[in-house]
Amino acid sequence: MQNIVPRVAAIQDISGFGRCSMTVIMPILSCMGAQVCPVPTAVLSTHTGGFGEVSFIDLTDGMQGFIDQWKRLELQMDYIYTGFLGNEKQIDIVKDFFKEFKRTGNERIVVDPVMGDNGKLYRTYNEVMQEKMRDLVARANIITPNLTEAMFLLKRQYEDRAFNDVEIKEILNALSEMGPEIVIITGIKDTVGKKVNVAYDKVAGAYWKIPYKEVAAHYPGTGDAFTSVVIGALIQGDSLPVAIGRAARFISVAIKTTYGYGTPSKEGVMFEKVLPELFKSIEDVEYSLME
Repeated sequence: MQNIVPRVAAIQDISGFGRCSMTVIMPILSCMGAQVCPVPTAVLSTHTGGFGEVSFIDLTDGMQGFIDQWKRLELQMDYIYTGFLGNEKQIDIVKDFFKEFKRTGNERIVVDPVMGDNGKLYRTYNEVMQEKMRDLVARANIITPNLTEAMFLLKRQYEDRAFNDVEIKEILNALSEMGPEIVIITGIKDTVGKKVNVAYDKVAGAYWKIPYKEVAAHYPGTGDAFTSVVIGALIQGDSLPVAIGRAARFISVAIKTTYGYGTPSKEGVMFEKVLPELFKSIEDVEYSLME
């Protein structure tokens, strides 16, 4: 039976303070008309980016209990969305979750392979974790890596430079050949000097480039917000480039708003103040087709 309100299983951690992961995902997707069903991987007092010593509760061993009850209830999900995974066992559990809840073939698996940024992997990602994440990506319908993560998935050297359309399309193709139908890479610089998000839809055979204006500030949780808006927009029936454009617009406005208030960057973007952006017209969403 089709869900009246689309359901998104969000397999993510929860940080009590500092806007990221579940505390960003749930309000955004709820505003966009989805029911978020959390599978918490860990609970933290704050996120790990600059708040000092963190109180951390690892929920790896409790994840299976969630899955087992959901199986007994025969719950049907429309989207399964994974973000940061803290250890090898969690990746294995998520892989089994995909098997159990991709029942009709209409469910869409979204993997945000949160592995690193700015050319460096997070300290938890050893070689085994990298290989397991590649296996998870192979089972996804949609992946949303940044450039650093894209290069590590492909076992290539990260390069901080501009990329032309031919190079971008080759990277998108290589990632798609791993398994996913849709590949979205965030934060690439093109040869025109613009920062762009790029995407490839294997079924449609289309390559997309969506520009955005970069703000000279870094905030945690923007990747979680970006992927959440993309999922919400696809649920609402938007095309892929429009969904990415809406996500880029939302993040841009959130960053500019937060920067204007001068709040500490480690607290994340003040997305609460810009949630109305999710209801704006798509007429000003900018994108182009790569030939």
